[in-house]
Amino acid sequence: MTTRVEMIIETLQANPEQKFTARELAKAFIECYPVEIAEKQTNPRYNTEEKLIAQLAAEIGGERTVAAQKACANVATRDKPRPRLYYWDANPTAATLEEPVDESNEQEVDTPLTSPSLSEYDLYPMLIEYLSKDLGLYCQRIDERKSKNAHGSGGNHWLHPDIVALEPLDQGWDEAVRSCVRSGHQSSVRLWSFEVKKHLTKGNVRKYFFQAVSNSSWANYGYLVATGLNSDVEAELQMLSSLHGIGLLMR
Repeated sequence: MTTRVEMIIETLQANPEQKFTARELAKAFIECYPVEIAEKQTNPRYNTEEKLIAQLAAEIGGERTVAAQKACANVATRDKPRPRLYYWDANPTAATLEEPVDESNEQEVDTPLTSPSLSEYDLYPMLIEYLSKDLGLYCQRIDERKSKNAHGSGGNHWLHPDIVALEPLDQGWDEAVRSCVRSGHQSSVRLWSFEVKKHLTKGNVRKYFFQAVSNSSWANYGYLVATGLNSDVEAELQMLSSLHGIGLLMR
């Protein structure tokens, strides 16, 4: 079974003249690796192509790109101007060459993805930029500290997600289609909810996960976002996600 890291390397190598966004790479994975992607679609959380593309794009933008660059020096990214682009560098400089990593041991270690000096609040603008540029969402930070607290100490953490986002669906629609949707009282937007945490461990994973469940009940899509996790929580996260419909984004 081809891993995500191998997909990144092989897709870029097969298209050395092309620069991909994360979404474009995700679409290429769906086309080139139907067996592997079909297995992921068995999760009801990703039962539509758009949900699947969004999740794959988030996975590409996380630790798997770091692992791909360590495994193959030809894997390159360009971060500015946004969105981030992924491409095959035929002539990487000697300074970028690193020893390949053994991905078979990837699940046995922790996966911190950001500097420990960054606070959770430092992560919000980084996530908003990614969601806006790469996924086309309109985002708003929700500061629970400024909200009226009528639910006791810490109560607002269970009411308000860190970031909410709106996804317009009617861009490019013909006016007749828009009129039909309005007359049928259907929504032309999707609402997204994101609860941001720095690191998930055995001691906090359930609290943080159910916090995301509680404060995203109104959203079409709810996500728990983390910059790192311990290997011993992955199985539990998969179980919780399938039961409660909350996705996991690793950034």
